[in-house]
Amino acid sequence: MTERSVVHATFVINRVYDATPARVFKAFSNSEARDRWFVKSENWPVADYTYDFRVGGQEHGRFSPDGKMVILNETTYWDIVPDQRIVTAYAMDIDGNRISVSVATIELKPEGKGTRLVYTEQGAFLDGYDIPAQREEGCRELYEKLAEELERQGEDA
Repeated sequence: MTERSVVHATFVINRVYDATPARVFKAFSNSEARDRWFVKSENWPVADYTYDFRVGGQEHGRFSPDGKMVILNETTYWDIVPDQRIVTAYAMDIDGNRISVSVATIELKPEGKGTRLVYTEQGAFLDGYDIPAQREEGCRELYEKLAEELERQGEDA
């Protein structure tokens, strides 16, 4: 039998945006905005994607960055406080192998005329398929894409 392993890790990302908490929250709650910065930001082919942003709602995405490998993301929204907080639990698979299960918390805090986003992920990274440093890097890249989305929307968003 192949030896199985788990690495537990927590990481925190702090990012300040030049946008109000309401605008940042809208980039999560509005499915079209979310699609631009989260789903299509890497231009990966999307096999299927659903997004139900509400407490108890599910997000399901199947992507293939190279047309061969299949990445599955299954998320449940456990707590949503508009303009303040989003708490999720999510699992990721690659080619049918579970690579991680995480709890993620997004906090939105007013800072000057902008918003400080604090993202905390507590994950179980399974069997060496993924490592915490790679996940953190990927999350940082996504929150840079969020900055681009907020900039693109401008003040009228």
